[in-house]
Amino acid sequence: MAAPAAQFAGLELLATAVVALDEQFVVRYANPAAENLLATGAKSLLGQPFLQLFAERAELEHALSDALTTYWDYSAQNVTYTRAGHEPRPLACAMTRIDAQQCALLAELRPIEEQLRHAREERLVFEQQSNRELIRNLAHEIKNPLGGLRGSAQLLERELEKAELREYTQVIIKEADRLQRLMDRMLTPHRAPRVEPLGIHEVLERVRSLVGAEFGLDIQRDYDPSLPQVIGDREQLIQAVLNIARNAAQAGAASIMFRTRAVRQITILRQRHRLALELQVIDDGPGVPAEIQERIFNPLVSGREGGTGLGLSLAQTFVQYHQGVVEFESRPGRTIFRILLPLT
Repeated sequence: MAAPAAQFAGLELLATAVVALDEQFVVRYANPAAENLLATGAKSLLGQPFLQLFAERAELEHALSDALTTYWDYSAQNVTYTRAGHEPRPLACAMTRIDAQQCALLAELRPIEEQLRHAREERLVFEQQSNRELIRNLAHEIKNPLGGLRGSAQLLERELEKAELREYTQVIIKEADRLQRLMDRMLTPHRAPRVEPLGIHEVLERVRSLVGAEFGLDIQRDYDPSLPQVIGDREQLIQAVLNIARNAAQAGAASIMFRTRAVRQITILRQRHRLALELQVIDDGPGVPAEIQERIFNPLVSGREGGTGLGLSLAQTFVQYHQGVVEFESRPGRTIFRILLPLT
């Protein structure tokens, strides 16, 4: 007999797959996330021996028994879910003893690759927050002496009679202005998004025209025309995609493609979304150097000589303002930057 659904109502909306077991390790409840992860309806799971779902039955039985008798949480890595007609899937499984009607254990299941992605996302968010605060403080500290430096150069220029000497003051003034613009760019992301419904393909077409005019590249398109509108800040999203595409062009890519797809039941920054946008920027350039891949979204980190290292950092910031994230994979000849954005 299945456990009453009411006692597990709080688990229905969880992004994590959760299964409730009785003392014989028979499935008595599975939340929607578990149905999705195991590609099996709850009705088919209820009454099934939990151990029969996995390849490592002896090890899992030992872990479940420990959790049942000691009341300790126990995590078992690399448990392989097996189902006829499907590829085996490695999962992370954590068991917790509970005292509930007809149920003695809760098993939490996560794809191992998803765990790794979540860890990367959390690290990115933490690093971006720390970097933004550091850059904001640094920019404020630099802007004040820059103003004094520029003003002094202007006063000095008025006192110089020789034109060739005034060339040096012009260098000071122009470099001060360049640094001022750089500081302004560092401080720009700190405004809140101005959200509105917009078509993501309108954003991409704008970026196509800008990159085409600047670099002479004809960006290829592979769009999903069925995508709904995104709720977001048009200028921030244009800038985020533009920074990624411009990086690819500046790195020497001869071909760039924009690809859009809808993805369902995906977790982004620990939030479960029924529908999300996956926007890919694919290029055939030399790739992100291996030595900076872990730091590529940090400010002032660049793989290109003369680069400011702000483009990808700003792109990540703008996308995170939309509850999304930027990911990438790179090797020589093929680099893919993925922007994941929730869709309402």
